[in-house]
Amino acid sequence: MAERVYLDHAATSPLRPEAKTAIEQGLAIWANPSSPHAEGRRARAALEDARERIKASLGWEGELIFTSGASEALWIALNRAKVTRRIVSAVEHDAVFRTAPDATIFTGAETIDADALLAIQHVNSETGTINPLRDTAAMIRAAGALLLSDCAQSAGKLALPDADMIVVSAHKFGGPIGVGALLVRDFKLLVPVGGHERGYRQGTENLPGALGMAAALEAGGWATSPEQRAAFAARVAAHRLTMGEQVDYIFALTHPTMSAQALLIRLDAMGFAVSAGSACSSGTLKKSRVLDAFGVPDDVAARTIRMSMGWSTTPDDLERFAEAWASLS
Repeated sequence: MAERVYLDHAATSPLRPEAKTAIEQGLAIWANPSSPHAEGRRARAALEDARERIKASLGWEGELIFTSGASEALWIALNRAKVTRRIVSAVEHDAVFRTAPDATIFTGAETIDADALLAIQHVNSETGTINPLRDTAAMIRAAGALLLSDCAQSAGKLALPDADMIVVSAHKFGGPIGVGALLVRDFKLLVPVGGHERGYRQGTENLPGALGMAAALEAGGWATSPEQRAAFAARVAAHRLTMGEQVDYIFALTHPTMSAQALLIRLDAMGFAVSAGSACSSGTLKKSRVLDAFGVPDDVAARTIRMSMGWSTTPDDLERFAEAWASLS
């Protein structure tokens, strides 16, 4: 039996070997980084080293708050930013809407002032669409407002956008589950609450996770080249939903007749792990809120799955999937 092919990296990527090694090393430094004794100081030094390595890998010159992942980072940014208005794009991850249920949906016609925070993701997790943040960021800067960008699907893969706050999740690029970060241009943008992370996050820091996150970012490199991913994109182009500029590692693929549920069952039986929408909502039979916001017709959305690559995806994986997709009828 052929080995299974994992193509759901937008949900989570396998742990990189370098990250696993770093985590094991971190487990040996078991003390609380906030403790004043020698063991605690050793743990603190390792944590701060990981912080600086992550910032360097991402090209970030501001501050970094370690979190348990993207959802917590979004919660901190949306709930503790020194603003009175929160405006979010209609295609944000569900975690944004759970965190800020009363936020205004951004249409481009809103009056933006210095009391507003706009949350606009960098890359959409369901379609792979790259949001054109450059012009939006210029408008937000001119108004004196703040820009928060969810970069869970782009950090470690694309250059970060020009934003005041950026959300990062380690397990999207081969780091461990349970650790992420909120990058902040200046701590003055947030209301502190005391506790750890310079008073901006409560809970003991996950040192092994932070070390694994740093190692995953530094490892870099993919098993496929940009040219190989482009060749795959050309093979499935007729079935791909495209809304603006797209990344080369997340594909929303639509079948002419089969439902998404049938496609998932067939592909799983054929040895392929893919999904229908984000992992947070793919277990439901409801139409994807994201596809609806992008204006995808109901019947098309009902026949759409998500296929996503990552660092461990091989050229053979792409070849096998392309052939399997072509065989579906």
